[in-house]
Amino acid sequence: MTPTFNPFSLASHRILVTGSSSGLGKTIALTCARMGAEIICTGRDAQRLAQTLSELKAISPHAHQAIQADLTKASERDELVALVGAGGTINGVVHSAGISRLSPVRMMTEQHLREVQSINVDAPMLLTQALLRRNLVAADGSMVFIASIAAHIGVPGVAAYSGTKAALLAMVRCLAMEVIKRRIRANCLSPALVETPLLEATATMIGSLEQERGNYPLGFGKPEDVANAVVFLLSNASRWITGTTLVMDGGLTIS
Repeated sequence: MTPTFNPFSLASHRILVTGSSSGLGKTIALTCARMGAEIICTGRDAQRLAQTLSELKAISPHAHQAIQADLTKASERDELVALVGAGGTINGVVHSAGISRLSPVRMMTEQHLREVQSINVDAPMLLTQALLRRNLVAADGSMVFIASIAAHIGVPGVAAYSGTKAALLAMVRCLAMEVIKRRIRANCLSPALVETPLLEATATMIGSLEQERGNYPLGFGKPEDVANAVVFLLSNASRWITGTTLVMDGGLTIS
């Protein structure tokens, strides 16, 4: 019997997922594992990272790894890259680690700006640089950066966050041109409000979530919605897509 063809399969793929100790990153890691990938998960919280690894091992017998690292620290980035390289090349990387800090521009501090920038832009780009310098991203590989709808629309109180996500969009377009010679793809995902623990924090800024939900024709997203889009961008199904951004907002920006 001929095996069923599945262009979305991640079988034989080795994928690095940052920020995978919780939230979107964890869901992305688990979903990719269910699609057949071997996962290297990384995050700052050792206990939560261990829980993610335990769940990955329950999904498949692959040699999943958990590597604790603070990606804003050069020494820990270098150690992560060395450990990743010890197992060979990777077929994909998902930059999911990030933070959102609320502050109107008139109250913004330099520390606020630097913290958001270092985690949301500097860390993923410098990690990408380190992986590429060691040729650890295999030919025909894929790099996915989790941006935000905030990079496309104006939202009061999140100027620093929005700016970092917009920076990712611009930088990834350039990155895509630099790695295309090896047929490595680089793309962004820009999700709007997704039902994660961060949604409650967002409620403190925008007020009633039910009122905000009314702006979304398809409702708020689920972590699985974003994870499924990541699978698409990592898989061979997206082999002709690079240097672009997929907006996932339940119809928010067209309503």
